[in-house]
Amino acid sequence: MNKNIDIKNLKGIGDKTEALYHKVGIYTYGDLMYYYPRDYMQYGSPLQLREDMEGKFVFLSVRIETRPLLRRAGRMAVVSCRALSGPHTVNTVWFHMPYLTKTLQKGSIYIFAGTLKRSGSSYSMEQPLVFTPSQYEGLKDTLQPIYPLTKGLSNNSLRKSIKQVLDLIDDNDTVSGMLKKDVLRTIHFPKDMDSLKKAREALVFEEFLLFILRLKLLKEENGKAKNDFEIKKREEVGELISSLPYELTSAQLRTFKEVEDDLTRNSSMSRLVQGDVGSGKTIIAFLACITAALNGYQSVIMAPTEILAGQHMDSFVKLAESNGLMIPACLLTGSMTQAQKRKAYERIESGEVKLIIGTHAVFQEKVIYNDLALVVTDEQHRFGVRQRETLTAKGNKCMPHVLVMSATPIPRTLAIMLYGDLDISVIDELPARRLPIKNCVVGTGFRNKAYEFIENEVRKGHQAYVICPMVEESEGTDLKDVVNYTDEIRAGMSEGIRIEYLHGKMKAAKKDEIMKNFLNKKIDVLVSTTVIEVGVNVPNATVMMIENSERFGLAQLHQLRGRIGRGDAQSYCIFIDCNESEKSRERLDILNKSNDGFFIAGEDLKLRGPGDLFGIRQSGEMQFKLADIYSDSEVLIRASRKADEMLKADPRLESAGNRQIRERLCELAATSSLYSL
Repeated sequence: MNKNIDIKNLKGIGDKTEALYHKVGIYTYGDLMYYYPRDYMQYGSPLQLREDMEGKFVFLSVRIETRPLLRRAGRMAVVSCRALSGPHTVNTVWFHMPYLTKTLQKGSIYIFAGTLKRSGSSYSMEQPLVFTPSQYEGLKDTLQPIYPLTKGLSNNSLRKSIKQVLDLIDDNDTVSGMLKKDVLRTIHFPKDMDSLKKAREALVFEEFLLFILRLKLLKEENGKAKNDFEIKKREEVGELISSLPYELTSAQLRTFKEVEDDLTRNSSMSRLVQGDVGSGKTIIAFLACITAALNGYQSVIMAPTEILAGQHMDSFVKLAESNGLMIPACLLTGSMTQAQKRKAYERIESGEVKLIIGTHAVFQEKVIYNDLALVVTDEQHRFGVRQRETLTAKGNKCMPHVLVMSATPIPRTLAIMLYGDLDISVIDELPARRLPIKNCVVGTGFRNKAYEFIENEVRKGHQAYVICPMVEESEGTDLKDVVNYTDEIRAGMSEGIRIEYLHGKMKAAKKDEIMKNFLNKKIDVLVSTTVIEVGVNVPNATVMMIENSERFGLAQLHQLRGRIGRGDAQSYCIFIDCNESEKSRERLDILNKSNDGFFIAGEDLKLRGPGDLFGIRQSGEMQFKLADIYSDSEVLIRASRKADEMLKADPRLESAGNRQIRERLCELAATSSLYSL
């Protein structure tokens, strides 16, 4: 089957539905095949309420005791009613669902699906799913996929479209490098949990295997990259380090020495600097760029956002000027006017500018470098041999050195596999001057107190982040989403508190505008998805509250927490545990005990079992479709060994038996930023 056929050829997809599919990144049959579920709903037999159900997601058989009431909280519609399950009363509430006042009938039986909470002697459910007994009978004893959605797009529509595509594939066809159709069918439509876990593990293994094969093939090409840059160690850099207003840690000094040694060799550097949030990676990048500039060469620092690029620029200029170093630098971002860009292009091409700081605009076609020796990127922008060759063709004499910065705390054994094309330096110390963040893990009953605490910090002139796992409300889940939760938090706080939301589906200009307003203290509370992980440095932000924290990996929670604690004031992180089980509390309590990202990542490996199907996958650079480097670490190790075996037998994967693997690698390199490297 041709995976590149347009989805509009499928039954049931008209212009409006096609636009919704495009919104979530689905354009072709192949996109649909690999659009994996985010979660699965297990429909068991409905039960009567028992005390041991507290904190669990359950399917309750209830009878409506009171007529549903509708009230307004600002712009938000709130529906509430009282139901009876066995001898127990359940108080229920729904947000943004006013139609329930007409569909829920007093005295009728329904099935409610949601997380059961307890407060004193009473029970409650927030935003439960509602089924009539006949509706539920058709779902009982099944495992239904839940997909990432956008407003207007339903799970049912996706299920039908995916089934159509899978039905077009011959049972004997290899659909994904080496896997058969039944594996894809099972990941979308599992018969039971055991078959689902096996299918997922097979797909995760292949994801890791293909990625590691790609890395190792690139490593071989990269190893041949020689250069003629005559870079020598400079005394001025040592003097700058001595004159800094703070003392570099021994880990920072060790890391810079490794970078400096690489720069002075005649082969191109490919190094990853891995350091915890706040460990001082940026100063290493600046010192490397200054070394290159003092030797007459250009450097580029590429940041994930325009605002962060501007902050890097300001920091560099202050650092250089305060030490009497006249190193011409310029900013280059997409939002600059054409006149500003033209001037920057001229200065870069002439060689006048020695340091260029910007976003992806620094590698646009019109940018011609005079003599670019060093490229510094963050983990969101891996820079492989293909990109180096592009730069070499744009006026460079030879392939530049590359330095990749990562704040993802990956244990070294896994990092060696995942960054197989790079040498690795680890900054494993935090500067002594940094105040430790105070943490607390609390249940949902603490929300109102958390709102009060955030308000008090705002009254002191500080700011706060509130993190939600979802962009929009999605059927089949009780996870908090930024769009609706912003209304909820506005209703829970005093008027005058300026609250806005941010998520990754927004246009870049809108995201930058919101982050700029937050940085400039025009927003008090920012409700956001994990997109803020690669945001900006906001020293005035002193509080972070993370909703549904039990659904995130510990390492990611630690990275999110790293957005605060960057100023002189004491900072606080509040983890809202919506599960409130003993196991969940024990796991999250690790964040209470440690601010060491590498220790936390190691604990994450121990606590998250292989194939944790229901967690929110780690963000950061490793955006696999299914695989998670923490919960799937054992599969990663097996895939790494398999890759070694395959390349030992066939170093270039040129045999007939590896043809489909090579074709799949080429396909992924063309369509996925993760594999394009």
